[in-house]
Amino acid sequence: MNNNISRKQFLQYTASAGAAALLSSLEGFAAEARQQKLRVAIIGCGSVSNRYIPHLQSSLFIEIVSLCDIKPERAEAQNKQYNVGAKTYPHIDAMLKGAPFDMMVTLTDMQEHGRLNKQALLAGRHVWSEKPMANTYAEGKALLDLAKQKKLRIWGAPAVVNSPQFAFMNKCIQEGKLGKLASAHGQYGHTGPTWSAFFYEKGGGSMPDLGVYNMATLTALLGPAKSVMAMLSIVKPERTVDDKGTVKVEAEDNAHILMDHGNGVISHVMCGFNFFDPHGHEAGNQSLHSIQIFGDKGNMRLIGYDWETNGVILDDSWDQAPKLLSTDKGGYVWQEGATKVGESLINKTEPVINVEHALHVLEVIEAARKSSATGMKVAMKSGFKWPLM
Repeated sequence: MNNNISRKQFLQYTASAGAAALLSSLEGFAAEARQQKLRVAIIGCGSVSNRYIPHLQSSLFIEIVSLCDIKPERAEAQNKQYNVGAKTYPHIDAMLKGAPFDMMVTLTDMQEHGRLNKQALLAGRHVWSEKPMANTYAEGKALLDLAKQKKLRIWGAPAVVNSPQFAFMNKCIQEGKLGKLASAHGQYGHTGPTWSAFFYEKGGGSMPDLGVYNMATLTALLGPAKSVMAMLSIVKPERTVDDKGTVKVEAEDNAHILMDHGNGVISHVMCGFNFFDPHGHEAGNQSLHSIQIFGDKGNMRLIGYDWETNGVILDDSWDQAPKLLSTDKGGYVWQEGATKVGESLINKTEPVINVEHALHVLEVIEAARKSSATGMKVAMKSGFKWPLM
């Protein structure tokens, strides 16, 4: 190197060298990210996959390598529409023997979740399952035990605990801003899906499709349910759906559930397929609340749905108006669960979403059905680490 180099030349040299080092570092990081991508297979290419596929594709750490559907044309159509570049399969057996993958994302009819999730675990794959993760608590517990035995991970939707609004409400409760808690209420319903019969068949119903969101939110905020009482009904004995025409309704389309969380705290969830709501499945303009929690020093209301949040109204003053707070969604969307847990596998972090929590909610659903059938209060046996954060 020339000993007579000027200060200007020296600065130019060091700047270019630093830029080269930074570029090399970024290229190395990108290469490492490519090498560490989690390979994902999606089973079930119906309407829900329209939300999951783009979100999974948005992650630097995930690659969708397989799409599977018992109607092969649906897998092929999604592969083309979203330019996935995946292999397509007509059956889980073929998919498990096909392109290697690390985690299966289950988006099929809910009655098939337990069977398919077990098959994936037995084949050595991690699992993210849309709700519910199984059809009974016993089946779900067996899945979790199998996953632990094989050193695999399984998670179940919903991802409501990921929202900034959940974090805000949780913080308010943990800091005692509402005082001594007493009661809570959750509600979610619409006039019922028309695109498939499985919602109304045995193993379907408004609780695993709709009530599951409020159950997940309230148990996460207030603690695991100690016991459950419920009244369920079928308001419309027949429904007309796109895939099967007129079908007999075999699962509840109207449900009211009481949960005892201990320490005197009781919550109530109402859900159903007979609730007129012009917002339906879109909550962007929803101004009503879906969750309300009461203490002796304040109450708060979650505006919108817990799966699509619009803010929290906090009312904790005798002489000041209630305040709309926590309106920033922070990028949270309901379909992010599979992406977040997939990234956690790569980054070796622990997500807020907790499989024991999903399993507990599954037991609440089963206990509600037993309570309605017997007229008895049903004691719960499951729990989860609480508070979640």
